[in-house]
Amino acid sequence: MGELRAFWCEEDGAVTVEVILVLLVLIALVLLFKKQLISVVNSILSKVSDQSDSV
Repeated sequence: MGELRAFWCEEDGAVTVEVILVLLVLIALVLLFKKQLISVVNSILSKVSDQSDSV
């Protein structure tokens, strides 16, 4: 019974699972909003390029 309680209270693997879940959510969000993200990045890069020509 003590081993079961120790296993239940052990939190070493929980941090790894939490990090993996956060990464999965971020990847899912990137995949869902891929077109919007590409357009935002392209817009920002074109503005940077246009303004760097004036410097």
